[in-house]
Amino acid sequence: MSAIGEGLAELGQGAAVAVALEPAHGAAVDDGHTHETSCLNCGTRLMGAHCHACGQGAHVHRTLGAFFHDLLHGVFHFEGRIWRTLPLLAWRPGRLTRAYIDGRRASYVSPIALFLFCVFLMFAVFHATEGHEEPTVHGGTHAGVSANITRLEGEIAGIEGKRKAAVARQQPTAAFDAELAGRRSALETLRELKAAGVENGGEGSEDARAVSADLDRKVSDIPALDRAIKTFRANPELASYKLQTYAYKYSWALIPISVPFLWLLFPFSRRFHLYDHTVFVTYSLCFMTLLVIVGMLAGAAGAGGLLALLFLAPPLHMYRQLRGTYALGRLGGLWRTGLLLVFAGFALGLFFVMIMAQSSF
Repeated sequence: MSAIGEGLAELGQGAAVAVALEPAHGAAVDDGHTHETSCLNCGTRLMGAHCHACGQGAHVHRTLGAFFHDLLHGVFHFEGRIWRTLPLLAWRPGRLTRAYIDGRRASYVSPIALFLFCVFLMFAVFHATEGHEEPTVHGGTHAGVSANITRLEGEIAGIEGKRKAAVARQQPTAAFDAELAGRRSALETLRELKAAGVENGGEGSEDARAVSADLDRKVSDIPALDRAIKTFRANPELASYKLQTYAYKYSWALIPISVPFLWLLFPFSRRFHLYDHTVFVTYSLCFMTLLVIVGMLAGAAGAGGLLALLFLAPPLHMYRQLRGTYALGRLGGLWRTGLLLVFAGFALGLFFVMIMAQSSF
């Protein structure tokens, strides 16, 4: 057997017997390892399976199988916690959330560890099923985009001149500032289009002019949102590519973005605190991430009917989690679920704006 084959075989063996490698209930087992009488970390005399002074395990395992067990243990507490956590997360999320908040944590994977793993798994599945898409590059000249870039540069220079004159006369410049922001946003997007190689000959020239005109129109009164929406409409493929690039890095930001919205469902409550809401949000995001994974796998397998059913899962899951976590009645759970769905849309919108801003749009 080759060295690679032996390594894979030992890896499989390590995963299969991961549970057996840990002593059950502190009982001694004959696992072929040395059994120290003093902690190798701090030197304290051992009195059980773990050092009572520093918490390190009593015995050090020096095998490849034990190494991968430690890896799985560190990510998932592999010795059964994940298999107790996932069923509750799927069907009794309120019970899981409340148990963790109340301190019953030894049996479950922590919400943040599960969230990070789910995000990693989601992007791994995404790239495995969809592939890595670069922004589309088309052939052709850049005449249309270049012409509009030149036009906008001239307009910006003219507006800047008017603004300087207004400043010299001590007149308000807010109107000029707003106009400059719109022109500069349009200019930056057209430069992105040119860098991506968008075709602009013939009909493409008309498309470039249409893009420029569309970018000059205000979409939202919120400048950051207005800029993000305009850019996405100008070149959806390039924006989607950059969203994929940055969403993985900043996925954790969904937690602090979402918590204030959940707080609004229980304003000034003395029973529930921000910590409770944070655990709720994190476990909820874990489920939604796993749901996206199931959807991607179903799409790759051609199971379109399952995708339709998945749309019903988020509101049902939110309802069950709200009732179980906060001990709500049916009516209280229903109206809060409706608001939570709206708040989730706002949170995703803020996340979208943040990602677009980070991606230099």
